[in-house]
Amino acid sequence: MAKAVQKIKLSPSRDIPFNKLVLAQSNVRRTKAGISIEDLAEDIARRSLLQSLNVRPISDAEGQETGMFEVPAGGRRYRALELLVKQKRLAKTAPVPCIVSDSTEITAEEDSLAENVHRVALHPLDQFRAFQALREQGRSEEDIAAIFFVSVNVVKQRLRLATVSQALLDVYANDGMSLEQLMAFSSTGTSLGEHQQVGLRRAVPDQAPSDRARRAGLRQARAIRRPRCL
Repeated sequence: MAKAVQKIKLSPSRDIPFNKLVLAQSNVRRTKAGISIEDLAEDIARRSLLQSLNVRPISDAEGQETGMFEVPAGGRRYRALELLVKQKRLAKTAPVPCIVSDSTEITAEEDSLAENVHRVALHPLDQFRAFQALREQGRSEEDIAAIFFVSVNVVKQRLRLATVSQALLDVYANDGMSLEQLMAFSSTGTSLGEHQQVGLRRAVPDQAPSDRARRAGLRQARAIRRPRCL
């Protein structure tokens, strides 16, 4: 007899006034990384909050809810909102979209760790496509850099991928070459047909020279260790 599929229940979402939120000590992110809180605050001010905070209700000693909520996941967003409140650009009672978790089986530390570990950085090819779409909409390289808090050089580097054949982009997407190797081809202007004629094995730098050098070094080392015949 087939086992019944256990239905899952998603945590409810609700708007909670900012002054009812406190940053949890269980947040695992302690080291500064990524864009600054100041830059994140400016981004929230520009486009609003794109991702909800993960919160848990705070109970008193008797187990009764206090009406306050701790934030174990989303600490950087909380600090950015806090900065906007301090700057008087956001009201203290402004409603903040939150996912409310009241699970007793999963700890707040697990929630914080899961949010940070499961996050995947955007692939450079996806960055390229997004930057290219904005460029086609008339945005300058400086505007794109300012929107995504990257340098203008990064934007220019990604946009140069438009000159690379789709064959090489496919190889790179499948981890067949490094970004440095791909960028080396971006300045050649080699067409797709030329890449196909030459062959991807020749287009992608191999490791043969370094292998030959290692073999030559081993032969030389053996020759030095070999005793001479007198």
